Amino acid sequence: MDDWLIDDDRLSIGRKSVLPGAGFFRPDSIEEEQAEREAAEAFAGANVVVIADPDADGLACTALIRVAHDEGVLLPAGPHELEEALEWASEYAEPAADVFVCDLCPDSEYDIAAVAALTDRVESVTWFDHHQWSPDLAATVRDAGVALTVGDSDEVCTTDVALEELDSDFDERYAELAAVTRDHDLWIREDARSDDLADYAYWAEPVEYIETVLTHGADLPTEVEEYLAEKRVEKDALIEKAVERAELRDVGEWTVGVTYGRCSQNEVAEALREQGSDAAVIVKPAGSASIRGTENFERCHEVAAQVNGGGHPKAAGCKPDIYDDMLDYAHHWSTRGAVAKQAILDAFKRLPAEEDEESTGCE
Repeated sequence: MDDWLIDDDRLSIGRKSVLPGAGFFRPDSIEEEQAEREAAEAFAGANVVVIADPDADGLACTALIRVAHDEGVLLPAGPHELEEALEWASEYAEPAADVFVCDLCPDSEYDIAAVAALTDRVESVTWFDHHQWSPDLAATVRDAGVALTVGDSDEVCTTDVALEELDSDFDERYAELAAVTRDHDLWIREDARSDDLADYAYWAEPVEYIETVLTHGADLPTEVEEYLAEKRVEKDALIEKAVERAELRDVGEWTVGVTYGRCSQNEVAEALREQGSDAAVIVKPAGSASIRGTENFERCHEVAAQVNGGGHPKAAGCKPDIYDDMLDYAHHWSTRGAVAKQAILDAFKRLPAEEDEESTGCE
């Protein structure tokens, strides 16, 4: 396939909005082989290893660990990469290493099959998180010898957990960094700096982000602000496209805003909330989807759990298991995610009534 076919720089905003980025078209096997080589090289000689979600929350945790331990090699891993990251750590980490896992929650025991091998290999394994853990998964991780701390997902982000649990006398700027990170991660949005941190974490290389917040805390330097302003021109255009193609659906007692596009999901969800939605579903060209709630809907993690995902009451992610071959993806792009949208809306419909949950003891 010619490179120019997937070259983002030549695409209009309209086309870029409905197609995945160039990375989607590289086979996972090639990506994983490269990632495994890089992990093995990074782990060699490292006394502190951090496996973290490379968003603002996971990267701030990594920064705090570096402050507390004077080092910390990062292995970035999203929720769907957790299994491989644990396997690589159990194979390549130094026996004397202390391993930290941050801002990641397993969807099943399959994701944490390598935990026991990891705790057998290394000096210690510590896990900080604030997502919704099932009691069985938490027990499995703890029984394997992991020091697991899970904060209240309605009150704290994982950076808050790390700040509290790490044995270090942190400067005040790191407490402020945790507060601003929480402002975005819990979608409080009372501090304008939190959007800056989230965007910078998304666009910058993880090491660059970590070094910047270690030096400046939550107050990003002028050159970073200028960089963000430039990047946001395209970001805002992609948000506008997603909002334009959104529609509101009545699902049971809720109004759900549904849309499709390569975009920043939080800003799109906020626009749909202003249009009257209780929840928002943003389906992405790569096949995944973001689910965002409001004060009227705090069950996003329950919806996501039905369609291969998980998360928080007001923010969750998933990737419906509906893609068998590239024809399915072609249909996905040409129909603007029709099948994925319906699969997620059906998950809303299957939610038990809240009084039923209370009577059965579910949370």
